[in-house]
Amino acid sequence: MIGVVVLLALASDFSDRRAALEDTLKGKSLVVLGLSEEEGDTRDGFFQEPNFYYLTGLKDPGGALVMKNGAATIYLDHRDEKKERWTGKKLAFEDRPDLGSPLKSSDKLEGDLKDITGKLYVLPVGKERLRKLAPKAELEDATPILARMRNVKSPGELSTMQKAIDASIAAHRTSWQTAKPGMFEYQLASAMSGVYFSMGCQRNAYPPIVGSGPNATVLHYFLNSRRMDAGELVLMDVGAECDGYAGDITRTVPVNGKFTPRQRELYDAVLAAENAVIAAAKPGMTPAQLKEIAVKSLDSRKEKLGKYLIHGVSHQVGLEVHDAYVKDDPFPLGSVITVEPGVYIPEEGIGIRIEDMILLTRDGAKNLTAALPREADEIEREMAKSRQETAAFKP
Repeated sequence: MIGVVVLLALASDFSDRRAALEDTLKGKSLVVLGLSEEEGDTRDGFFQEPNFYYLTGLKDPGGALVMKNGAATIYLDHRDEKKERWTGKKLAFEDRPDLGSPLKSSDKLEGDLKDITGKLYVLPVGKERLRKLAPKAELEDATPILARMRNVKSPGELSTMQKAIDASIAAHRTSWQTAKPGMFEYQLASAMSGVYFSMGCQRNAYPPIVGSGPNATVLHYFLNSRRMDAGELVLMDVGAECDGYAGDITRTVPVNGKFTPRQRELYDAVLAAENAVIAAAKPGMTPAQLKEIAVKSLDSRKEKLGKYLIHGVSHQVGLEVHDAYVKDDPFPLGSVITVEPGVYIPEEGIGIRIEDMILLTRDGAKNLTAALPREADEIEREMAKSRQETAAFKP
């Protein structure tokens, strides 16, 4: 099976994570349950619970990870041929892959949990089920422990994230080549997602946000139903998910390829704020500190714009687009975060956000999405070039 081959190649990465977690647990127990097919979101196909995948590498439904008495055991379901007729073959206990930990059948799980006493770390997913399976245990939330582990990205994770980033950048470039007055927002969204699906990405990292004119002032605008007109801006917050890891990029461009003086004034203010945050960002800073830098930059203008920034400017990105985090924790060395200041003025029908993904290094911050232009002049040049090329090829 292909899945087994992949797991064998990556088993050491996941077993290293389990070993690091064992050190953190200091002898206490932990259980992480995989999602069943019924629990998973089947709208986009089944996708495994991120923490379970992070620790095991298993993407198929079911399964469990139990860490107790200094050992980690992975439990796999038996093959269900009737289900597999509907949804395809899954990695099962009968396959006996080498996962870097002892392997047991899932029907042994209940018996192995009954004797756990004292503190048992669990996740909100499946907590009530575990309360019944381990009645003697004192359940405690494992989310902060796993969030802090997931915040620090390994070289392998960064390589996978770069695939999502490159595909997302290609999608944004396509939107610049495609956008024109009279198009509908959903046409741009479709063109963008089609690019990264064709590049091997499995799904949208989040529902594409394509907001033109007044819709750009709605932060999580998902309808994508409006016709775009000349003289308007279109805000595109669109990212791919590739092999489990998310991309998260936003650009705001003129529908007809040319900023008006007012749009350019506001755009340059948002870009200056983003540059200020990227320049200052370093390990140990908090989301609140980074937002303060953005607001200060926006308020340094003759027209104070800080009041129009109505959201935070940074969050973790990884296995989830808004990745696991512990509130008010500083960003650690090796984390990947967004920088996304914005200005939203409903009375003018203008919303502008510029969003990039940065890696926090010992030297500060590395912009992982720098290949996609941010300067207004560059955007106008690229859009003009694509229009000239399109006109040249018209029959």
